[in-house]
Amino acid sequence: MSYLKQVRITRIEERPSDAWYDMSLRQLRHGTVCFYRIHDFLTGDWLFKTCRDNELGKVMVKAVKCPAGTRFAQLEGNTMLFQPSQREGWLYDIISLSRVGEAERISRKVADDLQDIPDFIRDNYEIRPYEEATGKTAPGKHWVTLTEAQDEKAMIGLFLLQRGWTVATATPEQRLRELQKQEELKPKETKTEIDTGLTFTCPVCSAKLRLRHIETETKIKHTLKPERL
Repeated sequence: MSYLKQVRITRIEERPSDAWYDMSLRQLRHGTVCFYRIHDFLTGDWLFKTCRDNELGKVMVKAVKCPAGTRFAQLEGNTMLFQPSQREGWLYDIISLSRVGEAERISRKVADDLQDIPDFIRDNYEIRPYEEATGKTAPGKHWVTLTEAQDEKAMIGLFLLQRGWTVATATPEQRLRELQKQEELKPKETKTEIDTGLTFTCPVCSAKLRLRHIETETKIKHTLKPERL
């Protein structure tokens, strides 16, 4: 099962021309900036910012607002950088996983063993050795993910999986079972449907429609249904 499909990622603002400070380059950069609202069934609600540097072909993903709690508070302001890979139109990110230490302190560790990468990352993203993806060598053995250069939602999802899910207090399986149980325990909402007796004629096809009043415990709505002969 792809648990990432249970995460809702919605773009709420796009700024075609904006600026941000790049800490790695120590300079102001310009490009397209977008904001995304995320509802994650496992960790909670987030707000992300993406900064697309069209000149260098890079995308920075930043956690602007994180869910409540000691662990997630330490992720606020964290960034992930996606850079051009050898495959045209694809960006790479070095896999670095959050982990919980003493006194709930969060740290990160670069994945140097494929078996250290959680299944929920391997099931949703393409993983390649650093040298293969970049054409460069680096000390140690590192793994990277590849995402399409225009797919910012996939990049945000990767941030969630690498930084947030790895420090969550429950597994995705446990959380979904808990939500399913909560849904089963909810009382069934009663619905009352009343035929108002009012009839309307469609000006296009001359079909006769009856106005019905539908009322539940939480809302009232109206609908038109074909008139019964």
